[in-house]
Amino acid sequence: MKLDFHHKFFGYLTSEGWLDHWTAVHMAAGAFICKVALWCGASDLWAVLWVAIIGMLWEMLEYMVENWQPYGSKQKWINNTVSDLLVEVGLAVWIVA
Repeated sequence: MKLDFHHKFFGYLTSEGWLDHWTAVHMAAGAFICKVALWCGASDLWAVLWVAIIGMLWEMLEYMVENWQPYGSKQKWINNTVSDLLVEVGLAVWIVA
């Protein structure tokens, strides 16, 4: 029974665009950008802000290049964009905490 819940939950997240194979790339990029910012002497706040700024710029570039069509709908694109920003910024916050 527990597995059924997990399959349905993660099935929903993937089918509605919240998670995809690029989610892990966004997490790795957020961690990398945060650590580089810290190594370069940025404060904890600025390390997280750099992740957020670069993440938002990336999402804007992605939208200009691809638009929302690869996701199938604008709602799925919004879900994916929110998820990408949430995981990368969330991981950066976790690193500095």
